[in-house]
Amino acid sequence: MSLEEFAQRVGLDLLNPSLLQRALTHRSYINEHPETIEDNERLEFLGDAALDFIAAAWLYNRYPEMDEGGLTRLRSSLVRTEQLADFARELDLGQELRLGRGEQASGGRDREALLCDAFEAVIGAMYLDVGLEEVFRFLEPRLLKAANTALEDESLLDPRSQLQIWAQAEIGVTPQYETVDSFGPDHQREFLVEVKVGQELRGQGQGRSKQEAAQEAAKNLLSKIR
Repeated sequence: MSLEEFAQRVGLDLLNPSLLQRALTHRSYINEHPETIEDNERLEFLGDAALDFIAAAWLYNRYPEMDEGGLTRLRSSLVRTEQLADFARELDLGQELRLGRGEQASGGRDREALLCDAFEAVIGAMYLDVGLEEVFRFLEPRLLKAANTALEDESLLDPRSQLQIWAQAEIGVTPQYETVDSFGPDHQREFLVEVKVGQELRGQGQGRSKQEAAQEAAKNLLSKIR
């Protein structure tokens, strides 16, 4: 399969062929082919930064109720080496890599770190050639699929984020939080927060801050739902 055919098959046909070829060129190939000017390491550097930003921006807009800790953990799961290597395998990048003979003989086409680097390099090339909007369009369905898989591990999420994801998936609404009471002296203030999902589901929680009380309310409502 030619590089152009590969690009057409995996949705990279907008990308300049020479830039795509550079993104798929490992440094081991350069060592054996000195006439080749550049490997993919600089593109990898750029793609790594672009992936971090795009994943963060996508998560921020996709999950408005998720707190910073949950967003950070979920972003880490989306851009970790193993996940990016899986993205590369979906594109069959390993078969298109230009590798040195030694690297190829030692299984480089399926090495996770190498596949991760290649995927980052492709993203870097896309950013340079077709811009951030096209990169986002290319990544969004992949991020959504990976995020849904990651969210099956509830340890990634706080109760408020879990409730939001459940409510949007099952009912199509966003939970609404209201502070219904506060009491105690100023230095030991307690808050009572109520969460509503649709017309019937209600939960309350108490805490030393409104955020803590909201998390407790979400936790209590999730317990009722389950």
